[in-house]
Amino acid sequence: MSEWSFLTNHARALLFMAHDPDARLRDLAAALDVTERTAYGLVVDLTEAGYVVKEKDGRRNHYHIQGHQPLRDSMTRERTIGELLGLLVDAKQSRDGRSRRA
Repeated sequence: MSEWSFLTNHARALLFMAHDPDARLRDLAAALDVTERTAYGLVVDLTEAGYVVKEKDGRRNHYHIQGHQPLRDSMTRERTIGELLGLLVDAKQSRDGRSRRA
């Protein structure tokens, strides 16, 4: 039986960058269990779509999530990336027993 997930790699990458905006591509790739080339492609897609702004900081990048951007899904276009991240982060933190970050 093949493994699958409710979240796409793009959504998982966005969640990862929201949690760790200073993460390296190597870290993102490891977290998503994909190659660095695939992780790079995900970041490029999210950047070109306007969901992430990449800021160069020396040899590292810092990722800024653009929470005001609408979701691409035609069924949920009235919702924003920030609202989706808020739901997923709240659910994960509730499950882990941690309080929400301000």
